[in-house]
Amino acid sequence: MKKIISIFLSLFVFNAFAADDCLNYKLNPTINIKTPTWQKSVVQPLKKMDVLHGNVIATLVDNFEITGDITSIEDGFCVALKNIDATIGYSDFLVQIDISHKPNTCSYNAILQHEDEHIRAYLSVIDDNDELISRSIKSAAESIVPIFIRNEQDKETALDKLNHELQNHPDIILLKQKISAAEEIRNKRVDLNDTGETLKKCFE
Repeated sequence: MKKIISIFLSLFVFNAFAADDCLNYKLNPTINIKTPTWQKSVVQPLKKMDVLHGNVIATLVDNFEITGDITSIEDGFCVALKNIDATIGYSDFLVQIDISHKPNTCSYNAILQHEDEHIRAYLSVIDDNDELISRSIKSAAESIVPIFIRNEQDKETALDKLNHELQNHPDIILLKQKISAAEEIRNKRVDLNDTGETLKKCFE
């Protein structure tokens, strides 16, 4: 039993030293950030909705694709984060309008106009926070240290771990929380600023 513990401790110490050796191969990752091309769809659900308002369902994309650099060292390899291609933004907006409003009528167009304001609010969240997005990803990326692997074929597993560490970094989590909070604030502002006069005139 003591022999097994001794071997385990020796392996642990070796891996710790190997991981420290990998710090020498840490890179400053190249970061590319883009927003997805978005599209809008308008539907009228059969289930009754609030006739005074439509609804917008926004699909937020936060995708990170990474590449790594692998360096051979004694008894193994170091895998470092080399490049990040991040896609942050909205890819789809699904606008729902109550079926009681016939397409191209005054009320239908009034509601569609209101929902378009919500879409602009969503898009402004990403546009106005582009520096925060860039800063958060850069901060997270710079904190990711290289991973030691014994076999070169384990590179993909190491890259998956690096990507997991990146996406679960506190700065990335906080970024997502700030985006969510900004969405809520700006959409509430759209509703508060809409007096409903445009829709009311349709029924005069």
